[in-house]
Amino acid sequence: MEECRKLNGCETGKAKITKGYKLPAKHVIHTVGPIWHGGNSNEDKLLAECYRNSLQLAVENGIKTIAFPSISTGAYRFPVKRAARIAMLEISRFLEENNNIEKVFMVCFDEKTLEAYTEALKEIGEE
Repeated sequence: MEECRKLNGCETGKAKITKGYKLPAKHVIHTVGPIWHGGNSNEDKLLAECYRNSLQLAVENGIKTIAFPSISTGAYRFPVKRAARIAMLEISRFLEENNNIEKVFMVCFDEKTLEAYTEALKEIGEE
């Protein structure tokens, strides 16, 4: 918490990094996803920036493996299927242009979220 306070917050779509301290991860990348307002407030763009900026920060810090939750789909109410498609597209595009990241994990906390990400990954593979 002390290191987070020194970051002076984080704007929606941006990303910042701290040490992992007692976590099994060496670093934690913090990003702020958009609150869903019906899709007319740049929510898609801001969510895409969360993934892109987090991945770029990982590369800049020599991180080879990264895990993401389903950003903004909980308390911020971003529709899960829509968020999954944005996440999979951004991650795929980033990895096509950058081979420094070796593994990306999507952490899905329920069956509905897992199904949405599985479907989004299939759709992207078909494009």
